[in-house]
Amino acid sequence: MTTRDMTIPFTETDERWAPSLASAGTHVLRYGLAALLLLWGAFKFLEFEAEAIRPLVENSPFVSWMYAAFGVRGTSAVFGVVEVGAALAIALRRWLPRASAYGSLVAGGVFLVTLTFLFTTPGAFAPDSPWGGFLMKDVVLLGAALATAAEALGAHAPLGKDRRR
Repeated sequence: MTTRDMTIPFTETDERWAPSLASAGTHVLRYGLAALLLLWGAFKFLEFEAEAIRPLVENSPFVSWMYAAFGVRGTSAVFGVVEVGAALAIALRRWLPRASAYGSLVAGGVFLVTLTFLFTTPGAFAPDSPWGGFLMKDVVLLGAALATAAEALGAHAPLGKDRRR
């Protein structure tokens, strides 16, 4: 068998499996994102998580004002409501694609805010900081949120447009 013979089936496999892989990848992104938001959002109602995010929130010019308005636990609970709400909306994609898209966009907003913590939390980029690597994952999650929002918005297209289910 020559190298040329080995490349032909690979090309055919690419073409045959690409739609299935894209669909599976989108499902993993969507429901993985929803599961993580649900888990992290639920934790926001617990004291340990409210205290864990305190150094990030209190140094942020965007959300630190919430401590004066709601306190540490209340602020964390507000974040929890947003994250759990986004997770539930994202998970509704099969029945309510527009709601799912909006949930993904809310999640994208959450990740944009958390990414700002990289720049507002003192020492976040220090090699011994627990924050830098922890927050960098939100770059990937932001991409997942945007990709699932786009897919769900495409699924909501009126009949006659490119509508995928």
